[in-house]
Amino acid sequence: MAIQIVIPDDSPPVISGTAALERMRAAAEVIVYNSPPASQEDLIARLQGAHTAVNIRGYCKFTARVLEAASPTLRHLAIWGTGTDNVDLAAARRLGIVVSNTPNTATDAIAEHCLALLLAVARRLTHLDAAVRQERWERGMLFQCRGKTLGIIGTGAIGTAFAELGRAIGMRVIAWTLHPDPEKARRFGFVYAPTLDGLLAEAEVVSLHLRSSPDTRGLLGGAQFARMRRGAIFINTARGDIVNEAALAEALRSGALLGAGLDVFVREPINADSPLLGAPNVVLTPHTAGTTPEALANGLNLCAENVARYLAGAEVVHRVA
Repeated sequence: MAIQIVIPDDSPPVISGTAALERMRAAAEVIVYNSPPASQEDLIARLQGAHTAVNIRGYCKFTARVLEAASPTLRHLAIWGTGTDNVDLAAARRLGIVVSNTPNTATDAIAEHCLALLLAVARRLTHLDAAVRQERWERGMLFQCRGKTLGIIGTGAIGTAFAELGRAIGMRVIAWTLHPDPEKARRFGFVYAPTLDGLLAEAEVVSLHLRSSPDTRGLLGGAQFARMRRGAIFINTARGDIVNEAALAEALRSGALLGAGLDVFVREPINADSPLLGAPNVVLTPHTAGTTPEALANGLNLCAENVARYLAGAEVVHRVA
């Protein structure tokens, strides 16, 4: 029986028509689905007979039930991207399914998007652009970043890359993370706040860069937004479920926060009744921070490398389970 690679979720298409896909096709039969699975049952059906599954989109949930149904043949789940919150890693380990990902391939692209969101919110660019187009000549005070304190929550690759950009525009950078690295702080020119509450109270811009995990889901809620400085800006390009969206929307409506720039949400696509849609001075983008040609190529090529390595009996580059 031929080895089969299944890509159950290339929608919108990312890997279709790329050199990475052709590399996989040179190694095995590849089946690509260009529409989202309609249900868990549909995902299970798509994975039947697959030796390797390549996960492109986070909306595909590889629950214990899905992995158990696929486990008679599934040996490798290759994720394009860093996040593994859509995979039951404990179930994968129990079933002997190797899980690999592609971290740090979109670091520069996401850090730049953080900066773009910050400047768009600070200078009210979307609001002012709309006003000028409607022939309203609105002028008023804007937020200057230079000289302000940028608080980074999570000092992985993206958090430290954004810290560099913050310093480049004249911001002082402080940070908090679950696992502080004093040598990294020295190398990148920031200092760790002793507590998350301390960072929230001191920073005028707070940018979130943690992974979604049982330790971080719901980490920022009403109490945390209340501790932030009045008139602060909040940026999130990490994961939506780390933030209580209703509490964030209320902080924006009340004027406690000046604004927010968000690329990720609890539900994606965002629900039509999300309180964030009606919140003032919030800039929203559709989980697209890492979608530059350079970042896409980096991640897809590394994903294909992981697939090729596993099929050849070698170690994958980045194994998470």
